[in-house]
Amino acid sequence: MSNADIIRAHYAASDRGDLDGMLAPFADDIRWTEAAGFPYAGTYVGPDAVAAGVFGRIQDEWDDYTVAIDEVVDGGDVVVGIGTYSGTYKQTGRFFAARVAHVWRLRDGKVHAFEQFCDTELVGRALDDSSRAATDRDATREAGKR
Repeated sequence: MSNADIIRAHYAASDRGDLDGMLAPFADDIRWTEAAGFPYAGTYVGPDAVAAGVFGRIQDEWDDYTVAIDEVVDGGDVVVGIGTYSGTYKQTGRFFAARVAHVWRLRDGKVHAFEQFCDTELVGRALDDSSRAATDRDATREAGKR
């Protein structure tokens, strides 16, 4: 199985909601980095930290959160997944969709590092209740002019 196949298997497990399958290729000391500005920004070390700090929080805080990967680029020990995140943040009821790139670094068939690149502004808008209020005010103001 190539490194790209390992990452495709991770994404397939994600699509099935199979946490064990998602974690299976992770090295014990994986360093998982979420982009600055993303709700779970930072680096998580070890599969348990990733499961709790990222995957668990996504499940708890979002409705219909999806990672749709369009392309997996096989660079040998470095694999890149390119796609789109989407979902509705439960607390605000706001939907988002944002393009994403994942950089995976593998050694001996195990993922040792992951780094996420994402348009965090679009994600942040889904979390921001104040922007919803401003949008609602603007819509009310426009309706009042008619």
